[in-house]
Amino acid sequence: MADYIKINSTSFPDALLYEARGLELLAQTLRDAGVSEVRVPRVRSVSERELVMPRISPGPASEAAMTMLGEGLARMHAVRQAQYGFDSDNMIGLSPQKNRLTDDWGEFFVEDRLGVQVGMIRNPQVRTEFATVLGNKGDTLAQLLNEHCEHPSLLHGDLWSGNVLFDNAGPWLIDPAVYYGDREADIAMTELFGGFSTAFYRAYDQIYPRTQVYNTKRAIYNLYHTLNHYNLFGTSYLEPCRRNLGVIGRL
Repeated sequence: MADYIKINSTSFPDALLYEARGLELLAQTLRDAGVSEVRVPRVRSVSERELVMPRISPGPASEAAMTMLGEGLARMHAVRQAQYGFDSDNMIGLSPQKNRLTDDWGEFFVEDRLGVQVGMIRNPQVRTEFATVLGNKGDTLAQLLNEHCEHPSLLHGDLWSGNVLFDNAGPWLIDPAVYYGDREADIAMTELFGGFSTAFYRAYDQIYPRTQVYNTKRAIYNLYHTLNHYNLFGTSYLEPCRRNLGVIGRL
C-alpha cells in the first residue's frame, strides 16, 4: 500500500505528534472492543514535520459501511475508561485543546472545554455575553452532564464527516482530537455538519442507545465546536453559538 505523507502546516510543532498518538489510541481501543470493521491508519513514522501513513483508496459511504461505523463506534464507546479528560494537551482542529485528568465530567466540560473557548473570544462584548451565561448556569450544566453520563469513553473528539473515510471494505477514522468523555459528545458532532446516514444512528442505538436527554446535550456539546469555529473563522459561526448557548441559558 502506498504511503500518504501529511505535512505539518500549523504553527504548532507538536500537532502531528498529538495526531499520531490519537490514532494509535483509537486503534488500541477498537482492538480492546473487538472491533475490526472500523479501522485506523497505522502510523509508519511521525516527526514534527511529517506524519507517514498508508494511503486509503476511496470507496462508497454505503449503508452497510455506515452500519459498520455505527456499530463499531458504539462498541468502542462502551469500553469503560478510568477518568475523564486526558493526560496531556493536544489539538482540536487548528486550536490547542487543554486537558487534565479528573473524575468530574461536568466540571471538566464546563471549564476546560466551554470555558477555555469562551476565554479565547476576542470581541469583549461577545466574550462577556457567553461568560455570563456560563457563570450563571455552570453548576446546573455540570450537574446535568454528570447525571446523564454513565462512564468515561474514549472519544474521537472531532467526529465530523470529513474525518471518516471509506474504502471498499468499510470505514476509517482519521484526524482525531482524542480525550475521555461522554460518548454522546462524539455523536453530537456527527450531526453538526451532516454526512452521517440514518443507518449509522440506527446501528449505534442498537448497540448502545443514546440517553433521553441527548437532544439537549447535542446543543451543549456542539457549542464547544461552534465556539472553536467562531474563534478560528469569524462571525458566520456566532449565530450557531448563540443558539447552542440558549439551550444552556434555559436550563
